[in-house]
Amino acid sequence: MLEPLRQGLPPLDPAAVSNAASCALPARYEAVREARQFTRRTLDQWDIGDRFDDVCLVVSELVTNALRHGLPTSNGHAPDQIPPVRLHLMRWTERLVCAVRDPSHDSPVARDSDDFSAESGRGLFLVDSFADGWGWHPLAGTLNGKVVWALFRLQSAE
Repeated sequence: MLEPLRQGLPPLDPAAVSNAASCALPARYEAVREARQFTRRTLDQWDIGDRFDDVCLVVSELVTNALRHGLPTSNGHAPDQIPPVRLHLMRWTERLVCAVRDPSHDSPVARDSDDFSAESGRGLFLVDSFADGWGWHPLAGTLNGKVVWALFRLQSAE
């Protein structure tokens, strides 16, 4: 179990965000493809499509983990009334944050595995390898669950 991490996360001051976009994702594994498509469109609109490969891999892992471990059922399906998983992309001048919200209060668990040929269990390792930082925090107030986020540093526009 990982303790909530917040270091490296930009201030959540809405005035400091230069761009933000989010999408609700259905409780089915096809949502990973939808999240990648949403990420591609958004990064292209923000003229940072050159970071797509790294960001897409991390978004895919975070959404997959939310569907696999963050939903009330173990098969990746939940009631369709309320989209239980949401992807947020937030851009500051030199930083991009990808955040995935799910209804679970359970902390992410990074598995220690020396088997790099394993087909599962390496998601947080990949997130840690491709992002400049990541963490999670529980939601407060009227929102239930948690947010797992990944930070990417962007090249300055100079």
